[in-house]
Amino acid sequence: MEFDAAVRRGKRAGRPTLVVHFAISGEESPRVGFVVSKAVGDAVIRNTVKRRLRHLMRDRLDRLPRGSLLVVRANPPAASARFEHLAAELDSALERLLRRRESSTGGQK
Repeated sequence: MEFDAAVRRGKRAGRPTLVVHFAISGEESPRVGFVVSKAVGDAVIRNTVKRRLRHLMRDRLDRLPRGSLLVVRANPPAASARFEHLAAELDSALERLLRRRESSTGGQK
């Protein structure tokens, strides 16, 4: 339910291969959800994309402030994107969202 709210009311940053939705929901540790629809590919491709995104996010969790809710939604080009390209697009989207948050809170995390 909270992930739905992050998608509907949170901030978002889009890239060709993915869209990242971000919201703050309390003080617990950051949580991340993934959306990989059938438009991305068959079950094998969707699971591969989800595993790649999960692996990439594991190394980036420490960037997220406490209480973060993040939803990473894969777009169809994610199916054929190289791992490095997916990582670069994820970094770009996270940077935009976190920089936007810092500027709206006066640089406080």
